[in-house]
Amino acid sequence: MTTDVKSLLGDKAEKLLGFKSPKIPKERLHLPGPDFVDRIFMQSDRNSRVLNNLARMYGNGRLGGTGYLSILPVDQGIEHSGGASFAKNPDYFDPENIVKLAIEGGCNAVASTFGVMGMTARKYAHKIPFLVKINHNELLTYPNSFEQILFGTIEEAYDMGAAAIGATIYFGSDDSHREIIEISEAFSLAHELGMATVLWCYLRNPAFKKDKDYHVSADLTGQANHLGVTIEADIIKQKLAENNGGYIALNADGFIWEVRQAHLQRIDQRPSD
Repeated sequence: MTTDVKSLLGDKAEKLLGFKSPKIPKERLHLPGPDFVDRIFMQSDRNSRVLNNLARMYGNGRLGGTGYLSILPVDQGIEHSGGASFAKNPDYFDPENIVKLAIEGGCNAVASTFGVMGMTARKYAHKIPFLVKINHNELLTYPNSFEQILFGTIEEAYDMGAAAIGATIYFGSDDSHREIIEISEAFSLAHELGMATVLWCYLRNPAFKKDKDYHVSADLTGQANHLGVTIEADIIKQKLAENNGGYIALNADGFIWEVRQAHLQRIDQRPSD
């Protein structure tokens, strides 16, 4: 396989490689490096145990000491159903194989559910940093509601020796206010107990799809990221932006009415008591 960057980029090569007018100069970016934890987190309010767990993740695996992270996330058994995720390779119904894959792959950490982490903690929590995903969509509500609900407690993650907890917030969804408050409180307790925090910082609203899919708009995802660090997420997982101008497009005439109608329609579709 070719490793020539220009060939891989094709007709986009000149535009991407020749770009010389960034709105934010590269000198102002906080780039990864061996001193990343000291340089970025040392002046924060994180206690020494949080810093230790961050340093442990940044120092582990093949990318250890570079300031980059490669975390194996396997929560598909809940987010996309166990059968759909593991039936083709049933070895991964066994939670130990998920952790072993992360170790053999040289990952900085392994991220998975309370079930996977809890079943393997005593054997592996000291061998690779555990990142426990605390909330999910349970995928059995009909129609699918896309609501993130807690599947365990911060104390449980602490007791199994987790280095960090992770959570998802669907910014822009009907449920976003509850999720923001709930995960803010969870992150606060995790920091108090010495664990780092990771946020799956996603957008979710049917009205965000207009002429383009603005779930991946740079300005909207950038605001979601800003909200994520505001609730003190140490690390944010975000989808790569594919377009821009979400705020402009979504505030065009008629948008508020469309959002309200979509919201009322979703309420009407929910099963009654």
